[in-house]
Amino acid sequence: MRADEQRSPSSGDELGDNSAWSHGCGRRDHGSPGAQDATDLPFAPSASQASSQAVDALPHWQRFAPELPAARVMWSEIVPGGGHWSYVMPRGSRLRMVALDAGANLSMVLYHAREKLERYNMPDSLKAQHTAHYTRGHVLMSDMGRALASITEDSLGWHDPMGALLDAQRLHAQYGERSFHTHRNAMYRSGKDGLLIEIGKYGLSRRDLIAPVNFFSKVSVDAEGRFRFATRHAAPGAMVELRFDMDTLIAFSTAPHPLDPSAEYAPGKVGLAAWKSGPALPDDFNRAFRPECARALHNADMSYL
Repeated sequence: MRADEQRSPSSGDELGDNSAWSHGCGRRDHGSPGAQDATDLPFAPSASQASSQAVDALPHWQRFAPELPAARVMWSEIVPGGGHWSYVMPRGSRLRMVALDAGANLSMVLYHAREKLERYNMPDSLKAQHTAHYTRGHVLMSDMGRALASITEDSLGWHDPMGALLDAQRLHAQYGERSFHTHRNAMYRSGKDGLLIEIGKYGLSRRDLIAPVNFFSKVSVDAEGRFRFATRHAAPGAMVELRFDMDTLIAFSTAPHPLDPSAEYAPGKVGLAAWKSGPALPDDFNRAFRPECARALHNADMSYL
């Protein structure tokens, strides 16, 4: 498989509703038990969707984003809590992310797919837009001052750009040691290790791991300058959507946020739906949100003339 091809996630997690994080029609990777035939599934792609989706793509999006235009949906997935994967998102596509469980977290890193030395820059994005959190209107800027992605829809109003990643040391200290043999857990891995695995598929290494955006999580700063994590910030159904303004490699993990105080390892599922919307129009909301956003979008547009 080429590095620019879309990849289907595989973990073998059970979702609690007899659906798998699937690759193909009900097929679980790694030979996990419980595979279903396509005829046994609760839904199947219609003929009108076949031309725009892979032939074995299940329409998961109908469960959590049914209002999306069916003819434009590229793919959809249900990502188990603690899972991780990566995709190359073309310019003019969007990614709808929906929290399916309370307290979900999705840590995402972004790189220019054509030149991976250009990547999301957290300090520049926050400083340029005079913010310490993300919501609709903000853009995720690269270290070249270009918009990699724009937040076009948001039902929460706050997503954390500063909380970093859960690492293996904190994972084991907070949640204890686990093994598949004793706990039958399909994925028990820190967000940091998950993202290192994903970016490694594209020739990137530990030194290339950047600060993520933690979607569905809220971290504020109190009067004494300490980070405060808002527990269960995202209720089931909370939604945020990105439009990709450049061809962008994304890698993500749904492991818990590193500041989540919960003593129980129970990360939430997240629904993903990618669809074709086209690039930002001249009257785009993000262009008008701040002058800095308009400049970043202009810089991205200039790369595609």
